Parts: sequence; C-alpha cells; structure tokens
Amino acid sequence: MREFLLYSRTGWTSGNFKNMIEGGRLDIVYQCALMALFKAQSHRNDVIFHVVLNGPPRPPTHIEISGADLRDARVDERTWEGIFKKVLYGHEHPGIKVEKCSLQELVKRKSAEGHAIYILGKKGDELQTSHLTEKENMLFVIGDHIGIPKKDEGFVLRYGKLISLGKEKYLAASCIDILNYNIDKVPSVKVTEEVLYNEDTS
Repeated sequence: MREFLLYSRTGWTSGNFKNMIEGGRLDIVYQCALMALFKAQSHRNDVIFHVVLNGPPRPPTHIEISGADLRDARVDERTWEGIFKKVLYGHEHPGIKVEKCSLQELVKRKSAEGHAIYILGKKGDELQTSHLTEKENMLFVIGDHIGIPKKDEGFVLRYGKLISLGKEKYLAASCIDILNYNIDKVPSVKVTEEVLYNEDTS
C-alpha cells in the first residue's frame, strides 16, 4: 500500500469556490491526486492520497482518497472540481473521507501505526531502493507551491528522514509520479506511502 500526503497551505476548506485555482490552488491538489491514484485505464488500488488543506474558512481539513474504494471519478479537471466541492460541503463520495486534522496530527498517527516516514528536500539523501523496502508501510512527505512551514517540516523530521529526488526541482505532482515509477520497479515492495513534499524542493 502506498500513501502520499500533500500539504496545501492555501487550499480552501469549503466548497464555496468558483474554480479550483481561485479555491486556494486546489488545482495543485487535483494534479497530485491524479498522479497518485491513476494509471492508464485504471485506478491504483494500492495507493491512498492525503491532503491537508489550510485555507479558509475551517483549517486544517484532511481529505483522504483511497484508490481501491474510489468510484465515479474520471481524470478530467471538471469532475474533480465537482468532487472537491461536494465533499467540502459535507456530502459523501465513495472512497473519500474528510475530517478535521492537522499535518502534525496525521504524521504522528502514521508514525504510531509503524510507517517509515520520509520528507522530500533538496538537501536530503538521494532516493534509493532501500528507502522503498525499509518497511511495509512508508510515509513520504510533500508541500504545495508555497511549501511547508518550517515548524511543521521540523516536526516531520522528528519522525522521519530527509530524502531527495536529485538536483532538479520538480512540481509536487511530478514528484509523486516519479515516486510511483520508482516503486513500480521494485517487484517485492508492498508499501503504504504518505508523501509530504515541498513543491519548491526536490
């Protein structure tokens, strides 16, 4: 099982937005969910995608999306705009859970469950196969275009390790795609990964 966690500093915590860009850059959340949960013609049943939204009016809000349980979700932006509005207004959608939960609370919960935790950053050790096989359940930590606050980043590092995807800087969604690619190449890996990554790091 793989779990990816995105920290969205500006994503709205209400469905009352005109479009995803004006909704605190929920378009970045959509792009990351797409890269995490879908492959050609199918869902990734072994992936759970998390986002912690910190925009108005009710931060923090945690959305969890299970690839195995997700239904009625195409890959186009309009579909996901409707899904985000629906669940942020308090309505249910198959495979999606919404709760009041901060990044720190979620990371602490996953650590207690035995996850190996990694946060992506340009000063970290370069990603190795050993990182993908250290434990059955793994947490990789990612942020949006603004990045994760230093205090939250420091909190995550109390529970995990800093790793890098190399010298280049990548978009958050690209980082998730790269991680999926590398995990797919490891035949024996069975992981629950949660990704907390800063879009302005690599």
